[in-house]
Amino acid sequence: MTADPSRDSFVERMGGALTSTGLARLPSRVFAALLVDDDGRMTAAEIATGLGVSPAGVSGAVRYLDGIGMIRRERERGSRRDVFVVDDDAWHGMIARLDQFYAPLIAALDRGLADLGEDDPAHRRLRLSREFLAFVLAEMSDLDQRWAVRRTELGLD
Repeated sequence: MTADPSRDSFVERMGGALTSTGLARLPSRVFAALLVDDDGRMTAAEIATGLGVSPAGVSGAVRYLDGIGMIRRERERGSRRDVFVVDDDAWHGMIARLDQFYAPLIAALDRGLADLGEDDPAHRRLRLSREFLAFVLAEMSDLDQRWAVRRTELGLD
């Protein structure tokens, strides 16, 4: 990523927006840098240089982002270097994997509901939480189908 004031400004704005939602600052900036990169592919050294941060910091940030599915790690052909990639439709990919996020939560809530019993004061709150998460998961299928139609309408396929 070459020095480009417009892109640098975007990285800071988007990084700040992601940080305000609860994502740590450096992973937020790394994601934003990949998102605005010409091909959405950067090595750890390119990220470190572009953001003016240490390679160790980048290592932790990309490990975190890869772990939650925001980016993926690929091996550069003919090299031992890793390249970090953000998909063009990264947000859709993250949302499509929400079942991996919600499934353990729903399982924990199910166990809590079974252990506490209906007469426990927290039962209603746990059930409401469980049913909301299950509802979101069920709605995701419809949302995914509607997004496919919308992408076509926008000419983004």
